[in-house]
Amino acid sequence: MKSVYDCKPDVLTYSSLISCCIKHHRFDLISQILAEMSYLGIKCNAVIYNTMIDGYGKAELFEPMEKLLSEMIESVTCLPDVFTLNSFIWAYGNCGKIERMERWYEEFQLMGIRPDERTFNILIRSYGKAAMYEKMESVLNFMKKRFISPTVVTFNTIIEIFGRAGNIEKMDALFLKMKHEGMKPNTVTYCSLVNAYSKAGKLSRVKSILRQVENSDVVLDTPFFNCIISAYGRVGDVDKMNKLFLLMKEKNCEPDNVTFATMIQAYNAQGMIEAAQDVESEMSAAKDSSRIFLPASLLI
Repeated sequence: MKSVYDCKPDVLTYSSLISCCIKHHRFDLISQILAEMSYLGIKCNAVIYNTMIDGYGKAELFEPMEKLLSEMIESVTCLPDVFTLNSFIWAYGNCGKIERMERWYEEFQLMGIRPDERTFNILIRSYGKAAMYEKMESVLNFMKKRFISPTVVTFNTIIEIFGRAGNIEKMDALFLKMKHEGMKPNTVTYCSLVNAYSKAGKLSRVKSILRQVENSDVVLDTPFFNCIISAYGRVGDVDKMNKLFLLMKEKNCEPDNVTFATMIQAYNAQGMIEAAQDVESEMSAAKDSSRIFLPASLLI
């Protein structure tokens, strides 16, 4: 590109390069890109700063993340915004550094940067992940006082938190509240419910969820089928697992490595070695084909 006449890289070019480096965790190349930008007189914009901050934060590289924030604050044209705030509190909250998350939340407030819906969802997720349920509830109460309505993402986050904690009663109550408030559950909601019921040994509730989904207009996807196939595979109901696998075909959902691994584990647990080997063979073949299959040994 640089060798072509009148086709010089610009800020969008370098923004894309930096995004690619972060996506593939090649943080070692970023300083080189920034140096080239500086040499060409191309300055970082807010998008580039936020991209780098988000990437460093998710990689738990907090020192360079905070250094970039300092650069933003010192600049005139690239001041921090709510995207910067969300990246910071996600980075610290995700790894359980709750005190630092709270400190930075307050710091951004002092900068005049106000939270948005995503900010509150991140706080709820972080507190829930740390089993700090009272603080999670306080965020919800704060949202209510500010007339900020919970979104589907908010409900999905809390449902997953209580589901993972094994608090089925609380999870069910939130699911009902979600529907009563006019929120439409999606596959993320149903995945959390299925996972929780399955781990709690409540297979009848899994069947109920499956009926709800079949009678709704929810567009099913591969992660949902993986959850429900796993639920039946875990209890050794191979017949039902196979029927759900065929249903994936009808719904045009492609099985992935998780699907195959789940089925192999279920077959091995039932001593169905030949079926497991068939899946392993077909899994290799599926890499070069979109063909949906059932193990040959089960079709006899």
